[in-house]
Amino acid sequence: MKPLELLKTELEEGILIITLDNPGQQNALSTACIDALREVIQEVYDNNDIKSAIITGTGDEVFATGAPLEEIKALNELNGRKFAENGQETFALIENCHKPILAAVNGRAHDGGFELALACHLRVASENAVLGFPEVAMGLIPGFGGTQRLTHLIGKTRASELLMTGAEITAAAAKDIGLIGHVVSYPDAMLKKGKEILRRIMANSPLAVGMLVNCTNAASNPNENGYQMEANSFAHCCTAEGFREGVDTLTNE
Repeated sequence: MKPLELLKTELEEGILIITLDNPGQQNALSTACIDALREVIQEVYDNNDIKSAIITGTGDEVFATGAPLEEIKALNELNGRKFAENGQETFALIENCHKPILAAVNGRAHDGGFELALACHLRVASENAVLGFPEVAMGLIPGFGGTQRLTHLIGKTRASELLMTGAEITAAAAKDIGLIGHVVSYPDAMLKKGKEILRRIMANSPLAVGMLVNCTNAASNPNENGYQMEANSFAHCCTAEGFREGVDTLTNE
């Protein structure tokens, strides 16, 4: 896999570690960074050696922030819509990937950085991490799906308060309301915890894991019948060779 500007990648025992690496701009999700991230996520889809992925930021202060100010200042109604749709498409690739993708939030996750974390299937954080959508103070709102995913995850009342006030929350508070699965004391422990979770997932049937992605996504999609998705996915799993092997293993124990 070729190295991409603004990102570092390392494949470790089936886990692709994607590190946002532009500390001079606080790991800002510029158009170039979004495009690079899309290319890497497509590699996660296509490369059979990659079984799962972790997205994190370099250092211990910033996970990711929104677009650089020079890009924000250049937005108008036409290119603003295209900018938002580009980010939404990239983050939808993450959300819909049949391989588990975990956000390891190593520090501040503001604006697009918070949206990136929300698009991942799983989230762990170091205790110094803070998350928030301060865009409203600039007269903007999240544009990469943040209003939708936050509302689905914590409900309209809590999401509305965070979005409309622009307040940030700590990793511990985010865990209390279900946004973060685990909070650990420092970034190295955070990555260790993330890898531990992914290894447990990777030990299971890849097909079943992929079907669970479909089902959990359908639960928050008003255009999907989640129960029908579950029944269809269950039936699909019943046709798989791995299902028969798993049943035979349990039977022989």
